[in-house]
Amino acid sequence: MTARVYTIASGKGGTGKTTATLNLGTALAQLGKKTLILDADIGMANLGLLLGLEKCKITLHEVLSGSAKINEAIYDGPAGLKVVPSGLSLKGFQNANPEKLREVMSSLIEGMDFVLIDAPAGISKDGVIPLAVADKVILVVNPELASMADALKTKALTEMLGRSVEGVILNRAELEKTEISRNKVSELLGSKVLEMIPEDANVRRSAAFKVPIVIRAPKSPAAIAYFRLAALIAGEKFQDNGLKEDREGFVDRLARSLFGGK
Repeated sequence: MTARVYTIASGKGGTGKTTATLNLGTALAQLGKKTLILDADIGMANLGLLLGLEKCKITLHEVLSGSAKINEAIYDGPAGLKVVPSGLSLKGFQNANPEKLREVMSSLIEGMDFVLIDAPAGISKDGVIPLAVADKVILVVNPELASMADALKTKALTEMLGRSVEGVILNRAELEKTEISRNKVSELLGSKVLEMIPEDANVRRSAAFKVPIVIRAPKSPAAIAYFRLAALIAGEKFQDNGLKEDREGFVDRLARSLFGGK
């Protein structure tokens, strides 16, 4: 199987794009898929921070500057996930040549089922390459008109580059009348909504502990949504067995506390 390369993009910063890349990638790895995630936001890198990899000496910066090979910048993440972080230094950013990303992609996809690229937000020279090297682009948006408007520009740029948008992740969705509905998002962007990730306090807590929510709080609403999305991307049926087992376990524990027994 040839690796499928998805670039996770957004029209504006702050949509939760990096968190989506990390948790979707980890969920795919938990499905047994050989998955690699790469932080192509070389100017405002955050992916490594979410995994405690901020002190790595060799990152994508060094690879794109020609001072290191791509295999030296690949680190082990949770559940067998492979991670290529970008550095945090301004000097590393200045030395990096985004065009070199095209050259290293052949090495990155070797032996992988999925490669997820965390792209820079907005429309910039640095952001064009991640869109151009993808098989498909997934847009991350918030239920706000400004987020939709900026995502439309990213979609237009994607299509100008000869690529297509696979769909949309509607992030931080809430069931309020003021929110833009799933159907409205699909209508505005002309793309299907792959999944709605609900507002969930566990997301921030997991980030503080530098552990993906799909591992730290696997039964939380946001984690379940990421598992469902991963199953969709992988072409597999979503299994809800873990949740059923948890509910049964709760009933068993309650019965023991009320009536005694083992």
